[in-house]
Amino acid sequence: MTDWSRLSHAYGSAEDIPALLDRIEAAPSAERWSDLWSALCHQGSVYSASFAALPRLTAIAAAADPKEQLNALHLATAIVAGADQLDELDEVGDVRVTYAQEIAVLLRMVNEHLRTAPDRTDYIYLLEALLACEGVPVWGEDLAWGLVNGEYQISCPQCETDLFIAIGDYGYFSTSGDYALDDTVEKAPLRPADPGDLHGIGQRLHTLALSDGQGDVATALTYLFGSAHCTDCGTDFAVADQVGDPY
Repeated sequence: MTDWSRLSHAYGSAEDIPALLDRIEAAPSAERWSDLWSALCHQGSVYSASFAALPRLTAIAAAADPKEQLNALHLATAIVAGADQLDELDEVGDVRVTYAQEIAVLLRMVNEHLRTAPDRTDYIYLLEALLACEGVPVWGEDLAWGLVNGEYQISCPQCETDLFIAIGDYGYFSTSGDYALDDTVEKAPLRPADPGDLHGIGQRLHTLALSDGQGDVATALTYLFGSAHCTDCGTDFAVADQVGDPY
């Protein structure tokens, strides 16, 4: 039986986590989910209590209504994605071994929900969840943020200037200026990858999005795995290489 008093979360002792999980199961609400996220996956950081909560979160994901299933899936898989933070959490052991059964259940449910995702945003988060469960580095944590919010913030590989890579409502371009506040900043159009030239994780995600009827997501992925131009030094580079490790 888990001794929660020996575990910690973002704000200290994890003794309050079982009661919060009980309340979520009995009467879920956005506020309670927010409280749980804040404690267990605060700004992407995970804690010993985060992993201990995986069995309960998996059970909630399996038993709840569709909306609460997604809430539980998103939090559980975000915690799984943080398994590489374990250098500072030696006491929790090998998460992917200890919680292999839960991760397998989460992966199955993510695959089921991908086919019926209610909107673009949920679909992108589910793609990220899929990669988190599979242990895919970088994209299991960094796929959704830029695609959902319409931009990635990266550094030019040559001059190290901070750049915005816009992929969404504002368009598809790179710039070092604050384009949201100033329409006059210099912008360099992104060059999308030809779908036929995609390989590795880019090809896989693009194929999945198309097969699931998510054409808008598939288009965004061609820009994420395409190339950009630094508006400061003129260097051309692959966008995905700057978001994370090359694939």
